[in-house]
Amino acid sequence: MQAPKSKRWNRRVLLIVAVSLLQGCSALPQLVRHSDPLTAEEHVKLGTSYEVQGQKDYAVQQYKAALHLQKNNIPALVSWGNLAFENADWKNAEACYRRILRLEPTHAGANNNLAMVYLSTGKHIGKAETLVQIALKQGGPLKPYALDTLATIYIQEGRFPEAQKALDEATAPENNQQLRDQLAKTREKLVHSRIGV
Repeated sequence: MQAPKSKRWNRRVLLIVAVSLLQGCSALPQLVRHSDPLTAEEHVKLGTSYEVQGQKDYAVQQYKAALHLQKNNIPALVSWGNLAFENADWKNAEACYRRILRLEPTHAGANNNLAMVYLSTGKHIGKAETLVQIALKQGGPLKPYALDTLATIYIQEGRFPEAQKALDEATAPENNQQLRDQLAKTREKLVHSRIGV
């Protein structure tokens, strides 16, 4: 027995619609996932190169690309955090440094830089001092930077003798003019703060 005409017609229509839809789908653009030819480390190097050239937006894109490939890439987090700090983007700077400290709680740079964020925002000054003390325990080439940050905290709190002691301990290498200039500014700030200028 043969199916009634209306049922045959419905099946044909459904078959035609299904074939049309399937053919139509083949004309849609295909989503292809391209693999990144660069490693996370190469993205960080490229970002650093962009920074040197003054192309900070491109640098941030590269640091984000590095973090996309390796979410716990500390050099990418430090670099992005530093750029955010330079741009007074305290939220992103803080997020980057805090993320580093979750991975490596004694990271001297992240401890000092997070303290600098807190100083810049005027928040968590007590916590900033604790962070700088952690950075100082690590010693190394960041010690004069941490001492400068500590002196700045002490100046802000009116603890001038302690600020002077920190600055006396902070010595910059002869070839680091930027650090020497920063220490000179902090010493000047201490003098003006003592006399109430």
